[in-house]
Amino acid sequence: MSNDLDQVLGSCLCGKVRFRLSGSAEAFHLCHCRRCRKASGSAHVANTFTGPDNISWLAGEECIRRFELPEAKRFAKQFCSNCGSPLPYLNRTATQLVIPAGSLDTPVTVAPDDNIFWASRAEWYEDGRDATRFDEYPHS
Repeated sequence: MSNDLDQVLGSCLCGKVRFRLSGSAEAFHLCHCRRCRKASGSAHVANTFTGPDNISWLAGEECIRRFELPEAKRFAKQFCSNCGSPLPYLNRTATQLVIPAGSLDTPVTVAPDDNIFWASRAEWYEDGRDATRFDEYPHS
């Protein structure tokens, strides 16, 4: 698998915020910590990491909002103020760009390296992996 992010495009759900990446992925973590589960409303977040200068904002910077949990050393997130979608952000030390993988529009071949905070995973996570699968909404 390639870790190339050059010319990869991404956006929020409503399309107001758009960006282009450069460089390469340094890591790709699926994080199961409680904070990430709360912030995403899902079983985990899927974040790719790259250098802090590897992003160009193409549109909608005025819609970007940032949240830093005061009691946390590392936790932060950015999102679109219009639709709430997670967006890339600099970590709190400004040493890495954290890219929510679901915000990418261009297909990438970067694969997750690991599952972090596995002991904190949702108690239903593994049952969900074995649940019946449908390509779209199931018919009732």
